[in-house]
Amino acid sequence: MLRKTRLFTPGPTPLLPAAQNAIAAADMHHRTAEFREIFSRTLADLKTFIGTNNDVLLLASSGTGAMEAAVSNLTSPGEKVVVLSAGKFGERWRDLAKAYGCAIELISAPYGQTFDLREVKSKLDGASVLYMQATETSTGVRHDVKAIAALLKGTDTLLVVDAITGLGTTHFEVDNWGIDILIGGSQKAVMIPPGLAYLCVSERAWQRMETAKQPRYYFDLRKERKSQTKGETAFTPAVALVCGLAAALDYIRRNGNGNLSDGRDALIHNAETSAAMVRAGVQALGLELFAPTCPAAAVTAILAPKGVDSSAIVKEFRERFAMVVANGQGEMKGKLFRIAHLGYYDYLDAIGVIGALEHVLLKVAPSHNFELGAGVRAVQEVFAGQFAEAAKV
Repeated sequence: MLRKTRLFTPGPTPLLPAAQNAIAAADMHHRTAEFREIFSRTLADLKTFIGTNNDVLLLASSGTGAMEAAVSNLTSPGEKVVVLSAGKFGERWRDLAKAYGCAIELISAPYGQTFDLREVKSKLDGASVLYMQATETSTGVRHDVKAIAALLKGTDTLLVVDAITGLGTTHFEVDNWGIDILIGGSQKAVMIPPGLAYLCVSERAWQRMETAKQPRYYFDLRKERKSQTKGETAFTPAVALVCGLAAALDYIRRNGNGNLSDGRDALIHNAETSAAMVRAGVQALGLELFAPTCPAAAVTAILAPKGVDSSAIVKEFRERFAMVVANGQGEMKGKLFRIAHLGYYDYLDAIGVIGALEHVLLKVAPSHNFELGAGVRAVQEVFAGQFAEAAKV
């Protein structure tokens, strides 16, 4: 049979066709009025998409570049920082802070779980910054950013949140909660290829940069702020990706009937609904969710059936259906697989991936008992329930 490649990974995600067209047509020079207009408009739209009045910057890097900038611009060697770690990306915060010589107060939670707020509160004294994820992509966990932010109210500790898979899948009130830096990435919910990071920066964070003593050059956010307020970047920008991002934000706006904030909320609702459908589908097939108490809307982590290596599940998806799902990471490789549902993803994608999962299980886990069609039926029931609720409004 014909096989059509489909991405179900939490980055890169499926590309928006309108963004692809914009990227292909982007042959302008970056030091021109034409590009400055697109760049400035995109920065303004990102502020709306994020939901902040703070400055927003775009960097030609992966999201990790913005994470590094949030360490190098806000800290000094030997300074105490708190790192919340419950997976591979929490460990990335730890490694970045270690690379810059910070004194790390590490608060860990087991993979698949989130943090004890009492422990977080007990470790804050004297910390200059707290670093955390909104969504731990490696485990499918969503952390309670609002609750962590509330712990920092009235303190001098800055809050930095990696929302690379959180933006467009989770609701944030950046300014009201007091998030000082929130980080996003282009290959996630905004539906374009990897290569751009974006972040909003509070006034408190700008003030901290004046006393921070870490070395910085390419990722000097003060330098970027000076350039980007003029519609330019300090260094050569990713012109085509910026044009693609502008098209993607226009698409999100159209889905909000001309209102970008409403379009963002619709995008989040789509992710939440898609996640609920996938969770229902896998559970109906007798599979166990890895993070049942704090599941993310960006990606669902599913434990492989007993005695089955999740690598075999990932391989069967790819070889039989040309579907790309993600294996576990770190200590969970071979134990779980992850199905993403953020960005350019819809109801029929949920039907397709769960339908394919049923056939994958028949092949790689023949002793796993389930009724063929049970997963798809569960997806249908969740969707029907959402449709019925919408009709009441």
